[in-house]
Amino acid sequence: MKKILTLIFAALILQGCTSVNVRKVDASAHAMKLVCIEQNPKVLVSDMLTVLEDGFQRHNIQTIIYRDKAPERCNYTLWYTATRGWDLAPFMNRAELRLRHRDEIIATATYHHAGGFALNKWAGTSTKMTPVLDELLSGFDAKPMN
Repeated sequence: MKKILTLIFAALILQGCTSVNVRKVDASAHAMKLVCIEQNPKVLVSDMLTVLEDGFQRHNIQTIIYRDKAPERCNYTLWYTATRGWDLAPFMNRAELRLRHRDEIIATATYHHAGGFALNKWAGTSTKMTPVLDELLSGFDAKPMN
């Protein structure tokens, strides 16, 4: 019995605490073909922008990157942020996405790793964010991943 309790306790500790919260796009109300992503120079997660572009393009949605002011043709814009934590090495511990149609927020997503001994904290940005983006855009056809 002691061994079973020890194994359960160890599994809970190693699991860590990662939370994902997604309010997905209503694809029937928003036939997005183009999303303009506002580049956030404060984000230190170096591949975040690439992962976001890949996620939208995987769902057959083209992207444009802009700074400061969105181009006129951008009816859909994405704002994002991401932060890093450190535990022997840096890792992405938090990300937030807000998708807008003009001035209205139509979808949101958050990823948060709240510590623990989970080894997945050192997983790459793509590994963490691909399922989040796929859920956010689940109403849009997706290309198979290579």
